Amino acid sequence: MIKYKELAIEPGRSSRIAIENANQGHFAVSAPNSPPPGTQILGTFASLLGLLGIFLYFTGWIYRWAYFGWFSLEINRLDLPLRSFLFVPIQVFCGDFGALLRTFLALVAVAFAIQFTLWILSPLPSYSIVSQFKRKFHQKFHPLGLLVRGIPESLRKDLIAVIWLLIILFWLARIQGSIDARRDAINDSSTLPVITLVLPEKQIAIGRNPQDVFTDPSLKGYRIIGETKLLEELRGKETNDSKVNPPRVWRLLIQNNN
Repeated sequence: MIKYKELAIEPGRSSRIAIENANQGHFAVSAPNSPPPGTQILGTFASLLGLLGIFLYFTGWIYRWAYFGWFSLEINRLDLPLRSFLFVPIQVFCGDFGALLRTFLALVAVAFAIQFTLWILSPLPSYSIVSQFKRKFHQKFHPLGLLVRGIPESLRKDLIAVIWLLIILFWLARIQGSIDARRDAINDSSTLPVITLVLPEKQIAIGRNPQDVFTDPSLKGYRIIGETKLLEELRGKETNDSKVNPPRVWRLLIQNNN
């Protein structure tokens, strides 16, 4: 006859043990309940979505950091909606033929880099037949392999893949951001809209009087701190001029709620 007994395995969980006759000398423990396959699939899908969101936001932030940095603007001081960073990577990956080509080459490079790093950090089997050069090259990274050997293999592979992906995304976003900034800084290729800004005289220190655009505005009543040459370079250039080389055109770099 089989008797059953409740045995506490963990706090809040119990396992039912079937104790057989003493002459058989063993007992069986029922296996713990495992989550259904559907739950595991949903969990994996949610994790992938979260990781994808991190990669997209990281790429968008680096792109805008490189783009506005070209114009000497600090991205942290700009009022940019957070959700917009998730759409910027479309420009990084698919903006033009050059972006598509760089993305393809980056995918090939990151796949090779991940496999190479895993090979470097993995011990060579004693029975494997490899060239002397490969064995010596592998031994140079032996201390690094010992350092990460304590990390579980599955976690180690994930970390290596994530690190290489972040490195590749950083350079893709930075290169594309710099390319787009140089394009918009040149009048003939700029995609930025031409603007006209009209403000009351009391709200702006420099600028031209629409009724007398040839007279420099008076700076009486204003004070300056810093480099005076920058102010002098700006004075006289408040309006567009297509006769100078290169042509001077004022464009809207960024628009926000303010």
